[in-house]
Parts: sequence; structure tokens; C-alpha cells
Amino acid sequence: MVHFTRYILKNGLRVLVHEDRNTPLAAVNVLYQVGSRDESPERTGFAHLFEHLMFSGSRNAPDFDDPLQRAGGENNAYTTNDYTTFYEILPVENLETALWLESDRMLALKITKKSLNVQRRVVVEEFKETCLNEPYGDAWHHLSELMYHQHPYRWPVIGLVPEHVEDATIEEVRAFYQTWYTPNNAVLCIAGNVDTDEALKLADKWFGDIPKGPDAHRRLPAEPPQAELQRRVVHAKVPVPAIYLAFRTPPRLDKEFYPVDLLSDVLAQGQSSRLYHRLVKEQQLFSGIDAYVTANLDPGLLIIEGKPADGTDPEVALAAIWKELEDLKTTPIDARELAKIQHRFESTVVFSETSILNKAQNLAFYEMLDRAELMNEEVDLYQSLTPHDLHHAAQQLFREKNAAVLVYLPQA
Repeated sequence: MVHFTRYILKNGLRVLVHEDRNTPLAAVNVLYQVGSRDESPERTGFAHLFEHLMFSGSRNAPDFDDPLQRAGGENNAYTTNDYTTFYEILPVENLETALWLESDRMLALKITKKSLNVQRRVVVEEFKETCLNEPYGDAWHHLSELMYHQHPYRWPVIGLVPEHVEDATIEEVRAFYQTWYTPNNAVLCIAGNVDTDEALKLADKWFGDIPKGPDAHRRLPAEPPQAELQRRVVHAKVPVPAIYLAFRTPPRLDKEFYPVDLLSDVLAQGQSSRLYHRLVKEQQLFSGIDAYVTANLDPGLLIIEGKPADGTDPEVALAAIWKELEDLKTTPIDARELAKIQHRFESTVVFSETSILNKAQNLAFYEMLDRAELMNEEVDLYQSLTPHDLHHAAQQLFREKNAAVLVYLPQA
């Protein structure tokens, strides 16, 4: 159980404070509810661009990293389809330094032609390095395009093409900042060896006077049900073939998401999981295989990806995956196998809560998702699932009409 206090400032900023007396540190996490789904189809990659731009200096802190490093802290950020997170961890006595830095770039980020050009080059180079010049690096471009045709999940977080960032005007970039990087579109979480009342006073001191921004109005098009299997074979500069099998899943808050999430663990969580044990160890059809869910706010994906073993026909390997999925559809999972997965899930949650940074990030995520209290309730939701729940989820999920197949083959 993670205890916390919630306070909402007059400008709409949600502030969560969690006290942890077992550490000399404090973690600060600012989550903005803006991701790649909030971008224009002609200007993709903006949320990821701001992951970099937010470190380029603000009105009173021209260098973000230097004051934090002198305070003994470190920081980072990441972007998803649905939100962007910025975080710091530092000695608790220097907590105010992190709050000052975060508040100043929320109030007055300096978006100049120089800073934009610098970060633009960084982002475009990252696009080329990770998507164009890395084997299988464009997999998410293919999968997004195969699985989504209306919803903005149809482009990956890094953007559709580098030209969308290269050609962006400073006016477009500033407008994106003014729309989304506002207190009423953010969650601030402070965790560590702090006093709640004092932390709330500091939050009000540094963030309370920041003007409220425009209310977010999202009119995201719903993705229609898929009518047939989507399939694509890509001949590329890859060392060995690779298989990606994707299925559309319920949204993160849908009750049907939970059995789907556990199904991904049944398939590929550890060496005793079905796909690894049967296809890697026993049949030796794959050199490696994995399965995971994207857990998006809107309908997301369950992805199975693997590399066929040397000499194995990719179509034979793919057929073996489908056979395992058919087994889950026809025969309910054994209660002991389910209990093992549920216990492993619970231990993972408990272990993650030993880190104050994880707690700060998770509290902010759940507050954005629905309400932070859900963080303490979800273990019980997962533990209450039955073999019937997973059997029903498998029957609904693992259908050809709900799937996309992406196969990489080495160029001749």
C-alpha cells in the first residue's frame, strides 16, 4: 500500500505527496498528459521533440542540468503515445531546486530559433539512427500503419517522417507548448523523505502562480473494428528474419484489459512461459521470443515478436505461434499456472515499490489514468481473475481478423 496526499492548486495542477522515511532522497515527477496521439498528422514527433526541448533552458534557468547536478541530482524524461514524463531524483534537502527548475520550464520555456535548431538536429539524428539505420528499427512504423488507419496511434512516438520536425516553424512549436505544457494538464508527484505539509507549501510556492492554460479538447477518431488479417513482408538490411504478430487490445482502463495483460505473461514471462518453453527450448524453432502489451489509454496492442532459429522457415515458426494461441483459445489455462503468473505479477509490483522514483512515477501515471488510488487496487483486480476470464479474453483476442503479421527477411 502506497499512502499519499492529493492537493489541487487553483490553476488545476494536481499535486501528490508520498512520505518515505527509508531514504535520504526525494523524487520529483512531472507528467504532462500529451503524447504522440495529440499531434497533427502533418506534424508528428512534436511530443518527442519537447522531451528534448524542455531541457534547453527557461527564463530563469538557462541551463537546466547544471543547477541540478550541483544539487547532487540527476534527471531524465520519456515520451509515450499518451503522455510525457520528466523526473529528478536528488538529496531531500535540495528538493526545492528540482521544483524551481520544473516550475520555470512549465511557466516560461525558452523556445528560440537557436534552441529549436539544436534540438531539431538531435531528434532527426535519433530518428535516422534508431529507425532508418538500425535493423528492425522501423518495426513500429509498420505495425502502427498496419493496425491503425484512423486513430493517431497510426504513427509511432518518434514521428512518421523526420521532415515533420525538420520543417516545423517556431510558431507551430510554441503553439504546441502553450496548448499542452500547462499546470491544468499536468500531475506533480513528490516522493521521499519529505514532510507532506512542507512539500505542499513548496509546490504552491513554485507552481501556484503559473497561469492556467486552455482546457484540452481531444476529438480523437475511434479506430473501427478490423475486418481482415493485415500482413506485410519487409526485405531489409537485417541479419536474420524476424516475426511480429500484433493484436488489438482493450483500453488500459477497460476491465477486459487485465486478463489480456496476464495472457502476455502466460505467453512469454520467463523461461517457463509457454512460448519460450515450447518454441525455444523444446522445438527450437526460435532463438528468442517475447510478448508484451502497450497498455494505451485508447485500444492498444499485444505484440509477440521473435527471431526464428537458424534454418527455420519463418512461416513454419509463425504457424507454431498460432498453434500456441489456438491452444489458449480451446483449453482454459490451468489454475496452478494462473496462480503462478499472478504471484509473479504481485512480487513485481511489490519490488517496484521499493524505489521512490518508481512510486513517484506510478502515482503520477495512475492519477493521469484515472485516480492514484487505483495503484493500490489493481493487484486485487489481477488476483481476482479466473481461468475462465483468461480463456474468454484469448477467444476474443487471438483472431486473425484482429491481427497483423509483420515479417522481416534479409535482403538477398
